[in-house]
Amino acid sequence: MPTLNTILHAAQQRASGAGLNYSGTLTPQEAVYLMEHAPGAIIVDVRSQAERDLVGFIDNAIALEWQTYPDWQPNPYFIPQLKTAVDTEALVMFICRSGHRSHQAATAAQLAGYGSAYNIAEGFEGEKDNAGHRGVINGWKAAALPWRQK
Repeated sequence: MPTLNTILHAAQQRASGAGLNYSGTLTPQEAVYLMEHAPGAIIVDVRSQAERDLVGFIDNAIALEWQTYPDWQPNPYFIPQLKTAVDTEALVMFICRSGHRSHQAATAAQLAGYGSAYNIAEGFEGEKDNAGHRGVINGWKAAALPWRQK
């Protein structure tokens, strides 16, 4: 049975071993455990609203675009919006489609004063399989974690 400390330590070791400049890298399963057991833990979904509408979303996650659809321009207000929505003392976990934008968001959050900024590796849909489909190999959906569609 995992504990908060063992999960956070493993996530911190992954980030440190990869030379990342934020608190840690979590698996989707670890993120769910933290949401259920760490008081005040928050998931911030940095995908576009279009992605959440079309692909699905995680209940209770804060929706805050890192880039805007359809031109994929960076959201210049991301950090001010994050500071309005999430206390800098919170354990905040970022998720996107595959873990790349959430990596950037975790980096930006750490630089903006968030002391517990984590990336959810694999993201919501994960890597593409040999047929070019996501949601099969890894990620939140492939792990059959709670999510829904409009």
